[in-house]
Amino acid sequence: MSSQPSKKSLRNAGGGPGSSGSSQGGARDSSGGPSVKFARRTSSGRYVSLSREDIDMSSELSGDYMNYTVHIPPTPEHEPSDTSIAMKAEEQYVSNSLFTGGFNSVTRAHLMDKVIDSEVTHPQMAGSRGSACGMHACDGKVMKDERGNDVMPCECRFKICRDCFIDAQKENNLCPGCKEPYRIGDYDDDTPDYSNGALPLPAPNGKHDTNMSVMKRNQNGEFDHNRWLFETKGTYGVGNAYWPPDDMYGDDGDDGLRGGMLDPTDKPWKPLSRKTPIPSSIMSPYRLLIAIRLVVLAFFLQWRVVHPNEDAIWLWLMSIVCEIWFGFSWILDQIPKLCPVNRSTDLEVLHEKFDSPSPSNPTGRSDLPGMDLFVSTADPEKEPVLVTANTILSILAVDYPVEKLACYVSDDGGALLTFEAMAEAASFADLWVPFCRKHKIEPRNPDTYFSLKVDPTKNKSRIDFVKDRRRVKREYDEFKIRINGLPDSIRRRSDAFNAREEMKMMKHMKESGADPSEPIKVLKATWMADGTHWPGTWASSSREHSRSDHAGILQVMLKPPSPDPLMGSGDDKIIDFSEVDTRLPMFVYVSREKRPGYDHNKKAGAMNALVRASAILSNGPFILNLDCDHYFYNCKALREGMCFMMDRGGEDICYIQFPQRFEGIDPSDRYANHNTVFFDGNMRALDGVQGPFYVGTGCMFRRFALYGFEPPKVDIKDPKKSEGSETSTLNLSELDQDLDINLLPKRFGNSTMLSESIPVAEFQGRPLADHPAVKFGRPPGVLRVPREPLDATAVAEAVSVISCW
Repeated sequence: MSSQPSKKSLRNAGGGPGSSGSSQGGARDSSGGPSVKFARRTSSGRYVSLSREDIDMSSELSGDYMNYTVHIPPTPEHEPSDTSIAMKAEEQYVSNSLFTGGFNSVTRAHLMDKVIDSEVTHPQMAGSRGSACGMHACDGKVMKDERGNDVMPCECRFKICRDCFIDAQKENNLCPGCKEPYRIGDYDDDTPDYSNGALPLPAPNGKHDTNMSVMKRNQNGEFDHNRWLFETKGTYGVGNAYWPPDDMYGDDGDDGLRGGMLDPTDKPWKPLSRKTPIPSSIMSPYRLLIAIRLVVLAFFLQWRVVHPNEDAIWLWLMSIVCEIWFGFSWILDQIPKLCPVNRSTDLEVLHEKFDSPSPSNPTGRSDLPGMDLFVSTADPEKEPVLVTANTILSILAVDYPVEKLACYVSDDGGALLTFEAMAEAASFADLWVPFCRKHKIEPRNPDTYFSLKVDPTKNKSRIDFVKDRRRVKREYDEFKIRINGLPDSIRRRSDAFNAREEMKMMKHMKESGADPSEPIKVLKATWMADGTHWPGTWASSSREHSRSDHAGILQVMLKPPSPDPLMGSGDDKIIDFSEVDTRLPMFVYVSREKRPGYDHNKKAGAMNALVRASAILSNGPFILNLDCDHYFYNCKALREGMCFMMDRGGEDICYIQFPQRFEGIDPSDRYANHNTVFFDGNMRALDGVQGPFYVGTGCMFRRFALYGFEPPKVDIKDPKKSEGSETSTLNLSELDQDLDINLLPKRFGNSTMLSESIPVAEFQGRPLADHPAVKFGRPPGVLRVPREPLDATAVAEAVSVISCW
């Protein structure tokens, strides 16, 4: 009985117009964007190489698809959707693909049916696929939405995968199930967008009000005002009156209310941070002691200089020089300590300004800027992957708007062990992160939390906490077993696949009549869970698969979340998350390209690669880097750091250095491993002078400052810019007067997307222009707009910017 090949294999065996050949300059096509090749391994074992024209929405198809619309009146049962199925399918396809590439090579996207051996449940995670496609001879999986439900684009509920859906769109735009045309408006999963201000109330004599009074009557024949508000997306004004929009009466609107509605939550301006000096009762005795020591030191040095030792003049001269130098260094060390300061933040004011609901923001979308967090690791043997996984879990569970957060892990060793460990961490985050949000767990490193020698029920009010904690602890123990068993699992899997390749080679030699005495030469490759070669470092190093010679790798482990909260349910989980937001932040695995002959600059080079890749994918205005063995002890640390960046004068702050605390130290700290004098003394003292210095980890940077630009200043010669505190986005020439546009590729590379992201990051990192003292701010509400979904072009560009160019 012969097996029938899959539909995708038959359709894509020939490739496409762009399936062969390579382009110069980081794999770019003639249009300026990176060319992408896709490949997937089917269930029948065939490895099919696909071009973007075969599997992506081409420009011709995209235009036909977007122009085909069906106008359906908005009703409570059926509302139009802003996000099309094609965009969601594109984002899911990107998150399920492993992107590889490098300098002078084509960027390829390997569609992975399976990322890890264990089952993946969260719909944001790579490898999360729907049920089987309903098309004959198709081994594809149905697309999933944010909740993990199957996406069925037709109202007949016919299950179809992305590739078959695109084929149906190309051929006749008919559903294979009911043979009816696809209607874009049938798919609804998005809530109305309130990010741009209050929704307008239609006028009574508007063009859409035909028979409105008849359609909006209830069963008693009376006008149903609630239904009218819902179906017309209307809203009440101040005092239950319709509030006119801006410039309705022809005035310029400078003296009127902005946004067409009065915001009752507007309050007097409050600072987000405060600087408090050390009390005089503590500093005065310390300063007096320093003054006494300084006087004694001056008398001592004067006596030593006046009374030389004539018998050993050279020894006397050397000792005098050393004593004067040590005295001078002591003075330099004591001067900054004369004015130490303490800083405090006000998280309630931060919440009022950026996260509190208002008439212009009824859903309470956050107006905080984005944040990109970097974690660097190089060797899974020296830096255990379980420690790195715990660090990632503490980052994913941090208390910050989920849609504004993005985590990047840099694997400088390119090891499959680190890749699969990060995938396991993303899978366990589906349980750990909602558990932390539900019960307000602190700290949010699971290993540290379960090791605390305190009463876990302290300050816990929910009655199901003990039961939930017991279940999560059991799941975490199983998670550790899976992580610790990954090296043996990868080795056994690779040995099995290599043995299979040897058997195929022996069979081929017998069929071709080759000399059986010749040795069989088969590369000892490292294999991924989906049965394909790992593009990074192999256990048995070979050409283009060693620690210093491998292609660039990028995998979106967790795709960007939806902009609105997604509450869980208690049906399909071991814990009831019905009142908890189950979204997870964006999580990306990055391993930069390495080639012999290039100076990769170790950790600094890895951080530069993450800065460039994150500028393409998320472009968070602020960056926080951590070592793989550090974690967040305070889940609100990012919000506290943002209090300084978003405060008045925050646009001039380059970075914020967080102190470090260490575990596993003896109670007496005989070796000073806590570094108390350094972090609590010297760093606080330097903060009173100008600011602490960067210690290599635990630092929040302003992305714009890392690019080498000075803080932007308002042009006082321009009256339009000096009148108000709000300024628009500046271009690169305005950000740096000495910047030569012709030398821009030499400074930032040839990526146009990277260059265009610089002024965007600068604009989004400004404080709110809510006070006249804020001379360089941004208008409130501009960051409530959801980010655009990822596409293959952006991810391919991110791979290109981290290549050896």
